[in-house]
Amino acid sequence: MRTISESQLAAVLSRVAGTPRVVVSGNFATPAGALAVLDKSLAEYRLFTLNAQPGLPDRDGVILETPFVGAGTRGRARLRYFPSRLSLVPHLLSHTLPPDIVLLHTSTPVDGTVSLGTEVNILPAAVEAVRARGGLVIAQLNPRMPYTYGDAVLPCDEIDHAIEVDEPLSTPAPRAVSEVSRQIGDRVAALVPEAATLQLGIGAVPDAVLAALTGRRGLSVWSEMFSDGVLGLARAGALDPDAPVTASFVFGTEELYRWVDRNPMVRLLRTEKTNDPGLIARQRSLVSINGALQVDLYAQANASRVHGVIYSGFGGQTDFVVGALHSPGGRAIIALPSWHAKADVSTVVPRLDGPVTSFQHSYIVSERGTATIWGRDVTEQAQQILDRVAHPDARDELREAGRRLGFPLA
Repeated sequence: MRTISESQLAAVLSRVAGTPRVVVSGNFATPAGALAVLDKSLAEYRLFTLNAQPGLPDRDGVILETPFVGAGTRGRARLRYFPSRLSLVPHLLSHTLPPDIVLLHTSTPVDGTVSLGTEVNILPAAVEAVRARGGLVIAQLNPRMPYTYGDAVLPCDEIDHAIEVDEPLSTPAPRAVSEVSRQIGDRVAALVPEAATLQLGIGAVPDAVLAALTGRRGLSVWSEMFSDGVLGLARAGALDPDAPVTASFVFGTEELYRWVDRNPMVRLLRTEKTNDPGLIARQRSLVSINGALQVDLYAQANASRVHGVIYSGFGGQTDFVVGALHSPGGRAIIALPSWHAKADVSTVVPRLDGPVTSFQHSYIVSERGTATIWGRDVTEQAQQILDRVAHPDARDELREAGRRLGFPLA
């Protein structure tokens, strides 16, 4: 690894020919400084990232690519969306979408290594793919990036060039937990047994679930990501002290970032491990808790599209639903409010009018109640979703539509 100035980095990048594909750390770990240098140095390039936040370059010559749309790429005209389970994205990078440049946001060096810090995810696979084809690995070294363990540790020899920055890490805007989210959280928490292993997605409902679990003991975490709610479990003594918190990336408050720094109880692994349904299935009583934009009377969930337009993507939901159902004592839960407040529509629909994100769940939960899905026939599933998940204002219309679909609903 050679540490250089921004002007020297610009000179290196200006020699890159064609329209290179650039893989960059996503979520809240994007290396803004290094990306700004690259954007000024290249007239055209493809920018591949996961769950990008606002602030990405948006100009002619920049083609955005992602298998999971974030707030920074949602609705962009130059966006290319690649449907993929998160566990398979590394295969995209090694075969179909090989990178020419990888931009990392890392810790400062320690004993000949740096840490990918809060974002491991697909980055180890990206580094391997770009080095196999003779591309560039560039790091933004930041003393504020926590040093995390597991697959986050990267030898400095794997990096070609680095620039130094000293800037605060990005954090998500605080979310107020609504009364509806709190009710859903309580219902979901009631389905979590003692000593369970948790996987939670992103949003107010997962936050509410974790807040409702602080009184449990012996819990473990095997998840795609985690945020401050897991720190709350740790401080409440709810976590198994012998089981490391395992995930692929993390984002939250500065307090959370301080907690994960050099913490041997936190292990960040590459996506191929955390999201492998086979490894997920080996975890004890794996309870997968994910949200959705819609569910239908067939017990199918849509977590990726709104009115036919891509909103997010598969993410890890499909990986964890399958893994949880194969885990001994495991459960796959979809949790969502019964009514979409902004759109003023029911989140339960007769039949999804777009692609299905996941199906065959154990339970579907709203603030109205809990529908038991696994082990029920299709009519029982539909009846429980109607009676226990749907908003009362939507039930009559859903009942009639369900009958037209062939469900003998009461």
